[in-house]
Amino acid sequence: MAKVAREIVEKAGINVDDLVKLLIKNASAELTTYYYYTILRVNLTGLDGEGLKAMTEDARIEDRNHFEALVPRIYELGGKLPRNMNDFHDISACPPAYLPENPGDIKAMLKVLVEAERCAVRGYNHICNLTFGKDHRTYELSLSILNEEVQHESWFSEFIGEGPSGHFQRLGENSPYVKKFLL
Repeated sequence: MAKVAREIVEKAGINVDDLVKLLIKNASAELTTYYYYTILRVNLTGLDGEGLKAMTEDARIEDRNHFEALVPRIYELGGKLPRNMNDFHDISACPPAYLPENPGDIKAMLKVLVEAERCAVRGYNHICNLTFGKDHRTYELSLSILNEEVQHESWFSEFIGEGPSGHFQRLGENSPYVKKFLL
């Protein structure tokens, strides 16, 4: 643990244990979403499904990157990941992004994808509000993840037909905001 990191955050008025719990729950959401998006992506078939496959793959890889970026901060602040994967899954900040009953229903698939991203956006916005001006490292990390999650939501909501977002799928580069936090 980085003793000074925890000390500085505590002195800034943040309950570090509560912050670590939030970070762990969000790390769980990222890793479980990576897993569930793998299942969703495999089931994206047919003309409509193939159009979603690349976006889903980008979001999937970036969610894994978000998990990888969060873990060091959790440990820096004196936290640790649960020993048991089942326990880790069950504390996720977001509900599981389960494959719909009818995997051929692209609208149902899109609803799962967009709702998972909306949950992530809410979670990272909350952490940013909590750490702004107090815990610069956690804030910058959470803001970087938030920027990518907003883009994911935009991709899927645009595909649903909720209107233009102004965001474009990234070609050839994953995690442009988070990459500086990756080991």
